[in-house]
Amino acid sequence: METIINAVLAQMQPFLDGFQFKQLAVSLKAAFENAERPPQQDREDLLELFLTAKEVEGCSPKTIAYYRTTLEHMTATIAKPYTQMTSDDLRDYLNGYGSRNGAGKVTIDNIRRIMSSFFSWLEDEDYVIKSPVRRIHRIKTAQVAKEVLTDEQIESLRDGCSCARDLAIIDVLVSSGMRVGELVGLDISDVNLQERECIVTGKGNKQRPVYLDARAKLHLSDYLETRKDENPALFVTLKGRTKRMTVSDVEARVRELGRATHVGRVHPHKFRRTLATRAIDRGMPIEQVQKLLGHAKIDTTMHYAMVDQNNVKTSHRKYLE
Repeated sequence: METIINAVLAQMQPFLDGFQFKQLAVSLKAAFENAERPPQQDREDLLELFLTAKEVEGCSPKTIAYYRTTLEHMTATIAKPYTQMTSDDLRDYLNGYGSRNGAGKVTIDNIRRIMSSFFSWLEDEDYVIKSPVRRIHRIKTAQVAKEVLTDEQIESLRDGCSCARDLAIIDVLVSSGMRVGELVGLDISDVNLQERECIVTGKGNKQRPVYLDARAKLHLSDYLETRKDENPALFVTLKGRTKRMTVSDVEARVRELGRATHVGRVHPHKFRRTLATRAIDRGMPIEQVQKLLGHAKIDTTMHYAMVDQNNVKTSHRKYLE
């Protein structure tokens, strides 16, 4: 194989510039490797290598599983080696996926982003010359202003808490804006009540400080005084053997509080979006909100935060009339 590739390259070198010469070398190598092994093996090997790379980058097991499921479905549907998939193949797949599954634009664009990440990796690793997803642009979706919690609703949730633990959870979520996964991952030793801050481990195992207000400090102190167990977790279950609360535990409890207090549908992420919106609405620089929430890109912060329309109206009158 190497002999044939080198012979072809030697013949073509006088007619090509440096970039073209490199691309020809990559193409010849890929073509021979594909011919020497079954297409199915090619697909399985490359997918596993990609997932390993994402794991090394710090992606969570949940994210890895989502990548695997999405790409395996794409692979089975298109039924071609990755090195032979074209932009048209991928467009047809996305269009067909939406039609067959009744998927919305947000879901389809999530699939496109995963495909883009995978084929960009194949390009970087010289398995393909150019990612076929480059020609598939981001799918435009309607910007829906998502609901945030009002002051009255937050007070209702506090009033609905029947134990110190639940009250502490509500106030920590309200004041810090941390993710629910970060909340349940906290140990008591991660919290500095004196400074009203704690260290959370976010996506990609990145740590950052988050801050608590005076009310959260007070209620968290009250809760910790009730603890008689030796579990290191900050928030634990109340019934049966004491265990660290899971994401599902917190989601279920917050959902129950929302129903019991007639606040409506409440989930932990709603507190995060509420904090982001209020912070921007009250003048906190967007870069600081980004740090507070632990976002890698500022675009994500802007997506979370919806500025209060009444304040936009007031600012218009102040600055433009």
